[in-house]
Amino acid sequence: MFNFVRTHDCGSLRQEDTGTSVILSGWVHRRRDHGGLIFIDLRDRYGLTQLVFDPETNAAAHAVSEKLRSEWVISIQGHVIERTLDMKNPKLATGDIEVVVDHIEVLSTAKTPPFSICDESIEVHEELRLKYRYLDIRRGDVAEKLIVRHKAMLTTRNYLSQRGFLEISTPILGKSTPEGARDYLVPSRVHPGSFYALPQSPQIFKQLLMVAGMDRYFQIAPCFRDEDLRADRQPEFTQIDLEMSFATPDILIPIIEGLIQTLFKECCSIEIPSSFETLSHAICMEKYGCDRPDMRFEMTLSTLDDIVAGSSFSVFLDQLREGGTVKGICVKGGSDITRKGIETYTEFVGRFGINGLAWMKMQEGTLTSNIVKFFTPEQQQQLIERLQVENGDLIFMVADQKSSTNQALDHLRRRIAKDRNLIPSNTYRFLWVRDFPLFNWNPDEQRLESEHHPFTSPLPEDLHLLDSDPLKMRSSGYDLVLNGYEVGGGSQRIHSSELQQKIFEKLKLTPEELKTKFGFFLEALSFGTPPHLGLALGLDRLVMLLTGTDNIRDVIAFPKTQKASDLMLECPSLVVKKQLHELGISVEEEKKH
Repeated sequence: MFNFVRTHDCGSLRQEDTGTSVILSGWVHRRRDHGGLIFIDLRDRYGLTQLVFDPETNAAAHAVSEKLRSEWVISIQGHVIERTLDMKNPKLATGDIEVVVDHIEVLSTAKTPPFSICDESIEVHEELRLKYRYLDIRRGDVAEKLIVRHKAMLTTRNYLSQRGFLEISTPILGKSTPEGARDYLVPSRVHPGSFYALPQSPQIFKQLLMVAGMDRYFQIAPCFRDEDLRADRQPEFTQIDLEMSFATPDILIPIIEGLIQTLFKECCSIEIPSSFETLSHAICMEKYGCDRPDMRFEMTLSTLDDIVAGSSFSVFLDQLREGGTVKGICVKGGSDITRKGIETYTEFVGRFGINGLAWMKMQEGTLTSNIVKFFTPEQQQQLIERLQVENGDLIFMVADQKSSTNQALDHLRRRIAKDRNLIPSNTYRFLWVRDFPLFNWNPDEQRLESEHHPFTSPLPEDLHLLDSDPLKMRSSGYDLVLNGYEVGGGSQRIHSSELQQKIFEKLKLTPEELKTKFGFFLEALSFGTPPHLGLALGLDRLVMLLTGTDNIRDVIAFPKTQKASDLMLECPSLVVKKQLHELGISVEEEKKH
């Protein structure tokens, strides 16, 4: 058999290699017949090299080249020559040379691909790309992103190892302790009727490693959550998970900032500021309407309750009487937005349950709209000052319950910024969000829920509120936000068994539930637990931002669709009844109506 082991890859040969005998192996990228001479661009993941088949030099090799088609796998032996000056290709790393083929072996033929591999400019429907993901990776764009992902993982391992963190793997098959997203369950054949759960995160295990005295842990950990999907979310994902003992956020946060700076520099040659901004959760919600604000542009929210309360505009007054709020944003230069544009934005906020979008324009020093008449001149001036309105600006106002108002204006702010090109490219604004609420209220179940998870420690100065006013308690949690995406989150953990049990009780876990779900964990905390804290960074989302895409599937080798399906493997799929019988499971067939 011909020796197909490469002496060089398809991206490495240069002018100084002229005269060298080489063996190259790869895929036929393009074939060009120039009426005698045949040129083949040979491709591997490192690049392209132009091959020359000359009937005068080697008739046998030339005869084979006439049969070659796209995506055939070949191996050649030949010698490097320098291209003539007028034939050099400065756009190609190997553009100064070409390889005259002396011998060729076809290693594998290929069917015609379902889409073009050599021309990435041709748009291909994502479902087709996912069905033939191995071909999609060949096209190059996904491959480049996977290379960045590799660099990010390697850089992370080196950075954390140099700072004393140990990489420790934790189990994939664990215990179901649902507190948040739904678990993926795995039935046990050995213990019929019992189930493992795939980890939503290694949270409990990494805390147990702190109890075990491992001091500094990290893991590039696979995680699984059975939740509704979107462009930046997958049912299985990867996080950079770490935990450390005898430390506070003021110690951990600089380590994380250093890691982020190193990742951006090593993976993309981007310099990131040495420290990140910090805002409280309350300020984020007030000014941006969400806890993951995009800080690359202005257009902040302002509460207008005190101003509109004195107006005669019944829509606003009715919402205030029902406990709602009125907030607004100022679109600089927005007076050019037409009535049709305003209707489009009104329809947009309607997706978030908002019944209307009030507006005013500032023209020649005066506010104009069909609702201005409900506001006195003094109230109009207060609106101008509160929202910092200037000539040519447009005000949008929303009145509803606070959560709905914030959600609608957050999304409207982002939509307008995108529509009006207000977001600068190649800009990275990092933000730490701190002082989250410890609990929120679940009105359906009439109970408290953890804002993050039940292992988050309250701020020490708020501990006295646990029995009297728990909804006013703040947590020691911290989220890292980049350009409107949450890329990480963590907290100081509860290291007292007594406090942890009390938090569980506040969440209305019964003694039976406590024992079944968390008995082992509470017992572990009782054996001498150091103060500890940690954080998890979303590796997929970080790489998504590093590579400039807004689709998390672009940075995962074999992702799922937004319906959690694998189009390539055609799963989830049915299994044979024998497998179900071994697990003691029967599947109820859906009744046909």
